[in-house]
Amino acid sequence: MTNLLILGGSGRTGIHVLTQAAARGHRVRALVRNPDTVQAPVGVELIQGTPSNIDDIRKAAQGSEAVISALNNSRASDNPWAKSVSPPMFMTDATRNTLTVMGEQNIRRIVLTSTQNTGDGRASVNPAFKALVKLSNLKATFDDHDGVDEAVRASDTDWTLVRAVLLADKPVVTPVRAAEAGTDKPGTRINRADLAGFLLDTVEQGTWSHKAPVVWNA
Repeated sequence: MTNLLILGGSGRTGIHVLTQAAARGHRVRALVRNPDTVQAPVGVELIQGTPSNIDDIRKAAQGSEAVISALNNSRASDNPWAKSVSPPMFMTDATRNTLTVMGEQNIRRIVLTSTQNTGDGRASVNPAFKALVKLSNLKATFDDHDGVDEAVRASDTDWTLVRAVLLADKPVVTPVRAAEAGTDKPGTRINRADLAGFLLDTVEQGTWSHKAPVVWNA
């Protein structure tokens, strides 16, 4: 059992992290903007606040042994041209706040959701999708992911960046695969519940330290 702080627990992936973490017997705190709107499982402690405010993270992180971040730079819809509803570089600023608090409270382990189209993962991305990112409002999201990548790699934490392919909400019956960028050809999708399970596995097993695996459903 581990004392976990979950960021982004109210999101479509984060809610799976909360549910699975509680089911695995972890002590779970989640920092969320509006606890009344989050259907968290029994045993999950919801702390009202935002990762944009470092004092909110300080309060939520007390006693934690590891952090899982399922934050995202949200848009009004999944349409690539939909307007962003998150502040510019929201994830990057939140990650920097989190890393500062981790240093203050001697928390070593952090696992974060990322995306395949970041850093050295870009080499394996379809050129047509690269063009879509460049031309659409997806660019702000991926710029933010780049900022997270840079901040985490510059830290002295025990980090893992989990680079997801296209996220799916429907259950997938195939297993999860993971590989470092350029070492295997990834599939096109991963179910959010499976991604949540991989995030928790990575914390529990201490795997992929200082690495950024691409993950997908085989």
